[in-house]
Amino acid sequence: MSEKIIILGSGESGVGAAILAQKQGMDVFVSDFGKIKDKYKKELIALNIAFEEEKHSEEIILSATTIIKSPGIPDKAPIIKKLKEKNIEIISEIEFAFRYSSAKVIAITGSNGKTTTTSLIYHILEKAEYNVGLGGNIGTSYARQVANGDKEYFVLEVSSFQLDNCVSFKPHIAVLCNITEDHLDRYDYKFENYIDSKFSITKNQTEQDYFIYCQDDEVTINNLSKVNNQVQKIPFSYHQKIENGSYIENNELIININKTNFTMPTSDLAIHGIHNSYNSMAAAISAKLVGVRNDKIRESLEDFKNLEHRLEYVASIRSVDFINDSKATNVNSTWYALESMTKPTVLIIGGVDKGNDYTLIKDLVNKKVKAIICLGKDNEKLHEAFSSEVGYIVDTQSMEQAVQMAYNISDKGDVVLLSPCCASFDLFENYEDRGKQFKRNVLNL
Repeated sequence: MSEKIIILGSGESGVGAAILAQKQGMDVFVSDFGKIKDKYKKELIALNIAFEEEKHSEEIILSATTIIKSPGIPDKAPIIKKLKEKNIEIISEIEFAFRYSSAKVIAITGSNGKTTTTSLIYHILEKAEYNVGLGGNIGTSYARQVANGDKEYFVLEVSSFQLDNCVSFKPHIAVLCNITEDHLDRYDYKFENYIDSKFSITKNQTEQDYFIYCQDDEVTINNLSKVNNQVQKIPFSYHQKIENGSYIENNELIININKTNFTMPTSDLAIHGIHNSYNSMAAAISAKLVGVRNDKIRESLEDFKNLEHRLEYVASIRSVDFINDSKATNVNSTWYALESMTKPTVLIIGGVDKGNDYTLIKDLVNKKVKAIICLGKDNEKLHEAFSSEVGYIVDTQSMEQAVQMAYNISDKGDVVLLSPCCASFDLFENYEDRGKQFKRNVLNL
């Protein structure tokens, strides 16, 4: 009997998994509790892959041999509970694709910085003409790429939700950028469960593999014992000299690994700020480990274009800079954004609060922010947290209103920073929609 694969969720990862399962000759069915986007529906129809939308038919789903679950579906969803009772295997698209690929994987996780680090590693390898794919939480699905022809390397951004449903997934190089409290609603509000999830990226690694981590991140350092002893551990640090790894000294980025070294001035890095120095160090170590030449690493770190919605410069209007950091959906991301501001800042903040602890950014708000524009349906918690830190705090209900208000109260030499600290679902489709609306309204001023 052929394997019966049922895919829950029809986004890029779900449809990619369906294509790969079909290529492997499996019996495939896609089920989505919501509506399937037109472009994906057309693709499934063209490939003759059976699907349903706006429902989960239990009798079909419970007949699966393996379930591939979208990372967005929580374990407490009724259908998942029933599958677990029946002991039906539930895996992520990352795990499924890994089973059918012989490529070496460089996987990046962390609460902040993972998208930039992933893109940067991919940029370096691509520039060095490696046969490399980019996937996971970013770009085209990993499974779709494996179905369309394997690569020599895959650079994957992986979230804790994707890791939670991995069994045999084994990156040759695992990068953990940092760990801060995020998504605790999915981890029974226990920080240690979230930490375990992040560290599970290393669970199958052996002495041939590498674990790259931030020496300055307290949570990571306190939990290093979770990493298998044989794995080769390589740290990076902004504040201390590292024997075997990477660090910053006298404005130089330095890497010493296995008696080979690399240096370049931090002023030559395409992306600035302490957080981006961390991202650049992690990326450069990864590139060195797979044998990219120093000149290619240097060139790539100099010409990398930062990502849309992550500290993205939009325009300067009447000598006021507008910066789009819509991807900052948690407090720590906003901390990084504020930490890199060098001018008086008007901060646009707010959205769906995921149990945020704003005390983490109070000092930075006090030092750097002259006014706060709240953008969300419920801003009470923001007022409580910041009304004593800034002279001016006001509510708005649309991006147009927020941008106009920020423009009106800013002076020459100020920065208007959209770094919301929160999820976007109260007023926007997602963080991209929020960022695009910000940019559109700025350019309409």
